[in-house]
Amino acid sequence: MQHDLQLRAAARAIYEACYPAEDRTSLSFGEAERYGTIHYRQAVEAAQLARAVLASQDEQLVLPVLV
Repeated sequence: MQHDLQLRAAARAIYEACYPAEDRTSLSFGEAERYGTIHYRQAVEAAQLARAVLASQDEQLVLPVLV
């Protein structure tokens, strides 16, 4: 994934949102990437799924209205 900078940035954003640095057991994104942790792999998978959804031209997502 080192060559896909957008995917890496998305995975990093997902990783940092789901596994905040305040949690002492959490590794930094770089460390998780280096060791290939399950949390890193899940963030990459989420980024790939998000990219596929966002790239879909045929589907318009409907977001619920919050009151």
